Amino acid sequence: QVQVAESGGGSVQPGGSLRLSCGASGSFFSIYAMGWYRQAPGKQRELAAQFTSTGNLYYVDSVKGRFTISRDDDKNTAYLEMNNLRPEDTAVYYCKVDTLSTAYARPKSAWGRGTQVTVSS
Repeated sequence: QVQVAESGGGSVQPGGSLRLSCGASGSFFSIYAMGWYRQAPGKQRELAAQFTSTGNLYYVDSVKGRFTISRDDDKNTAYLEMNNLRPEDTAVYYCKVDTLSTAYARPKSAWGRGTQVTVSS
């Protein structure tokens, strides 16, 4: 079973920065992908940023140039550096980790509980 824990949310003014962390622990062969999703009040959850073990990076258009996703493979941890934050970035941010139980298994997803990010003056 895989556990996912996020940290680093908070409240900032527009133009401010935050860094989110996501750690994966438990039993797995490897991590296939780690991604940050976000859900604003009254809206559907959307994928904000993701990387895969094959080197693919994804950013939703609204965060390109402002958010950076990175990884520390030794710590099974992903980070989301968020700069120039806007009020529309306000949401609960969830980390999703796709892991493999063996080299040839299909990825299995695990979610964190989410961390609140509020951008307001």
